[in-house]
Amino acid sequence: MHEHSQSPLQSDSNSAACQGYARFTRRNLIKTSAMVSGGLWLTRLAEQLAIASERAVDKSTQTKSLLMIWLQGGPSQLETFDPHAGTKIGGDVKAISTSLKGIELADTMPATAEQLHHACLVRSMISKEGDHERATYHLKTGWRPEPTVRHPSIGSVLCHQSPNNIEIPRHISILPSQWPARAGYLGPSLDAFQIGDAAEPIPNLTKRVPDERMQTRLGPLLDTLESEFQRGRLANLDRQRTVHRTATDRAVTMMSSDQLTAFDVKAEGAETLQRFGDNPFGRGCLAAIRLLSAGVRCVEVELNGWDSHINNHQFQTSQAKLLDGALAATLSELSQRGLLDNTVVFCGGEFGRTPRINPAEGRDHWPHGFSVLLAGGRLRRGYVHGATAAAIDDRANDLTKFTSGTVTVPDLHATLLDALGVDYEQENMTPIGRPLRWSDGKSVPQLLKNA
Repeated sequence: MHEHSQSPLQSDSNSAACQGYARFTRRNLIKTSAMVSGGLWLTRLAEQLAIASERAVDKSTQTKSLLMIWLQGGPSQLETFDPHAGTKIGGDVKAISTSLKGIELADTMPATAEQLHHACLVRSMISKEGDHERATYHLKTGWRPEPTVRHPSIGSVLCHQSPNNIEIPRHISILPSQWPARAGYLGPSLDAFQIGDAAEPIPNLTKRVPDERMQTRLGPLLDTLESEFQRGRLANLDRQRTVHRTATDRAVTMMSSDQLTAFDVKAEGAETLQRFGDNPFGRGCLAAIRLLSAGVRCVEVELNGWDSHINNHQFQTSQAKLLDGALAATLSELSQRGLLDNTVVFCGGEFGRTPRINPAEGRDHWPHGFSVLLAGGRLRRGYVHGATAAAIDDRANDLTKFTSGTVTVPDLHATLLDALGVDYEQENMTPIGRPLRWSDGKSVPQLLKNA
């Protein structure tokens, strides 16, 4: 597990602003009935109500989910989604045709080229942040960093605006590195639950004591600790259940949930694993599809290692090889499983790389014209937005000349929230009483269907 990874038994607080909807399923009702002292019996009417509630939950899963394929370090647009082969800035890549007539990708992305008809490719992204940490924050939240507030990531916003009707975490980060998705002022209950390689079991999910001893720990012993902890504390919305008790209850529910099988990528079989790339990133993308199928609202899968200040072609080609097969398989599989209409996909990093190749054969940070690949939901398919005619001037300065409209990071976020069915103009109050919208950008209508 990574440094910031949470085990299921770690604190997962629910503030008043962040509380999810109560889960009421037939399975939970049976569990609750069995545990209540006095032997409360499950009546036929109660069972019918529980079944009706469960069916309603199933219907609610039609709301949108988000898959973030995060390329940490700054992938080069020139070696992936926006090649300029044969030019002064083109480097060593060649351009190849795609499933979209007249559109080319770099030859590092042959499998993705065949699936590009599923995608909405933006080649004219601009950002005001060129530092890794600040730019990552900017892309994940839609806001530039500032000292007075911590903004929530887009996945946290989506979870906040969606019902909590599953027994496993609804916001999950796979292979996170330095800057995983955080919930900011929405509270830690909406932080991403972090896991490593999907081929490895998640720690702390297996009971290590007999059932009787486990019930004693969760019953009288925990009640005693709870009452002592609660004594003398200020009144709150739920005095009977403190944060750590809520976290414990959710962890125990998760430990016994059938939905844990969604993490098991081995159930897909060797052939499917090979198609995604039987490596940590490929397995992460396959796990993401299984988790989204189970009702998880946001999954972020990270592929680190794109920071190519030296040996750019080697670094970018190596990373693109890992990305290409997994990304192509993800787009294809989401479509085949009927998930693409209800899942918005983002694939990109915090910025791009400079048109100029430096003396160390590398490319440096470049937020002034880069690419991201989008897909699914209300986003247009088989569409390319923006075009660059990047150049180097007589003094060897990097330039990006746009031949069509640019997209800012706030506008990208507004568009993604719009595609997810979230009102990005909704105003919310932070814990210190500051009103903030989900986004200060504007949705880009050209990127959406029926624009």
